[in-house]
Amino acid sequence: MNLTKTLEKLSNACGVTGREEEVRNLMKELLKSYVDEVKEDKLGNVIGIKRARKKRGKKKPLSVMLAAHMDEIGLMVKTVTKEGFLQFAKIGGIDDRILLAQRVIVHTQKKPLPGIIGSKPPHIQKEEERKKIVSANEMFIDIGAKNKEEAKKMGVQIGDPVSFDSKFAKVGRNVVIGKAFDDRAGCALMIETMKELGEVDCNVYAVGTVQEEVGLRGATVAAFGIYPDVAIAFDVTVAGDVPGVKEVEAPIKMGKGPSFTVADAGLIAHPKVLRLLVETAEENKIPYQLETGLPGSTDAARIALTREGVPSGVISIPTRYIHSPTAMLNLSDLRNAVKLSVAAIHKIPKYF
Repeated sequence: MNLTKTLEKLSNACGVTGREEEVRNLMKELLKSYVDEVKEDKLGNVIGIKRARKKRGKKKPLSVMLAAHMDEIGLMVKTVTKEGFLQFAKIGGIDDRILLAQRVIVHTQKKPLPGIIGSKPPHIQKEEERKKIVSANEMFIDIGAKNKEEAKKMGVQIGDPVSFDSKFAKVGRNVVIGKAFDDRAGCALMIETMKELGEVDCNVYAVGTVQEEVGLRGATVAAFGIYPDVAIAFDVTVAGDVPGVKEVEAPIKMGKGPSFTVADAGLIAHPKVLRLLVETAEENKIPYQLETGLPGSTDAARIALTREGVPSGVISIPTRYIHSPTAMLNLSDLRNAVKLSVAAIHKIPKYF
């Protein structure tokens, strides 16, 4: 399977935070041909292990942790009204403004149910109401049920995850759109990296993490168990090359190469890891961008603080419209990130 097809399968799968089963099973299937062992920890992280083929003399081989989170932002059924409408809670950071009229899928134990997010129609709103942003608390999911009893017969239960109903598509020569590129793009990057690695002089742990969107939780426990010598998180970052965004706010551009985090809200990249990424990119003539000051963070923020500390860095794919039902990226950035990560992993023993 090529990189584009891998991204498509991952993007179309459902994995709302805390309910990552579908993506987890897919990750196991996609990883197994390229690693020596695949396992799952108690929290639900997927860990693919590729063992070193050579020894460092009498020294134990270095361990490298790659992390890409499997979960996506979404919703969860909170209550069912007597009229059969579903009220919901947001899972992860979602702007209320993008929710209205979105098609969604309610994932019940019986079967997936299509629905639409509604609110009081603007035609009957008062003038002062139309000027305000409709809060998520004032919205509901309509699945066509006539009452609460019918909704329950359809399989709806409190706590059912709800994903956006958006499918992967190619919209330009190298440009694709799809659901949950944050962080299925990172997952695709990690799988393709393991595919292209070949023999390695270090033990490589490819970890699909859970619950990143609600506090980097999966990476925290996975890193504690592995306690790697070096770690690289694969994620996406805000592509600011759209109208209304200033360069100082978001300088990273789609199609200009993967981005390396210098510093964000949770991590100051370890100097050795950052130097490894930059020098590898320059030696291999791979375009790259540097980013600092983003208010968010990635799994690397928690991995870096594991036990006595882990030198960590981040490779990100510039992506437009993240944390929305549909995002956009340039496949050339993803392909260049694969080339870079493969080359960097082979160089790690020389840096640490």
